[in-house]
Amino acid sequence: MNQSRRKVDLVVISDVHLGTYGCHAKELTEYLRSIHPNILVLNGDIIDGWAFSKSYFPGSHHQVLLEIMNLLSLGTIVYYITGNHDEMLRRFSDLNLGNFNLVDKLVLQLDGKRAWIFHGDVFDLSVNTGKWLAKIGGKSYDYLIVFNRIINWMLIKMGKEKISISKKIKSSVKQAVKFTGDFEEIAAEHAIDQGYDYVVCGHIHQAQKRIIRKEKGEVLYLNSGDWIENLTSLEYNKGSWKIYFHEEEIKHLIADLITTMEIKKETKKEPFIILNTL
Repeated sequence: MNQSRRKVDLVVISDVHLGTYGCHAKELTEYLRSIHPNILVLNGDIIDGWAFSKSYFPGSHHQVLLEIMNLLSLGTIVYYITGNHDEMLRRFSDLNLGNFNLVDKLVLQLDGKRAWIFHGDVFDLSVNTGKWLAKIGGKSYDYLIVFNRIINWMLIKMGKEKISISKKIKSSVKQAVKFTGDFEEIAAEHAIDQGYDYVVCGHIHQAQKRIIRKEKGEVLYLNSGDWIENLTSLEYNKGSWKIYFHEEEIKHLIADLITTMEIKKETKKEPFIILNTL
């Protein structure tokens, strides 16, 4: 095993959408190569069956699957939870191949507490009642992400900050904001009714960690976000949860590397300065 890998008790990733133009497969590969989780949960929409095409599934997308297989070979237990975009796999639910498990939902015992993990499309009426419309929306979103990347490339060239067009649209549409709030509240209510300590979802592409309180009790609601815009995952280690932000982590690593290089540079200069002052 590569000694540089971080040991983590549990990692949850969702909404990768392999097979779409918006997928950040290279960044996800970087992340997967940096960790060695005891358990890896792939919480739905990992492969985008709605957009899947033989004409677009580049090597970088294949590499993500290879890295997951590599983690399996290192002893990681992998649970693949089906989502709406990879619903074609639901016919094979409850499949077990060594450390690999294909399921529709999952309950894990974590340090004496119970985590209920599922994708979340079961609470999305647009998926369940208007699937054809949802598929058109998914395709439009993919093209919007490509357009957004072109815009951001130009903004960076001009020395300006990147923007997220889809986030601006969502935040300006009251119905979209209401849907997100309703989704989280409904998931929390069901979890509290069933006595779970944690409820872990994906689907809405918004990473979240917050306690939701109801009359019957409270639950820690968690969402793993996505690898289209936010590049996030959930990590559970030594009894606590955190949201991992890949771009921020990379910035910290680069900053640490620059600092280390500067220290080494100063250390190398010092003997030379001393010699010249003698």
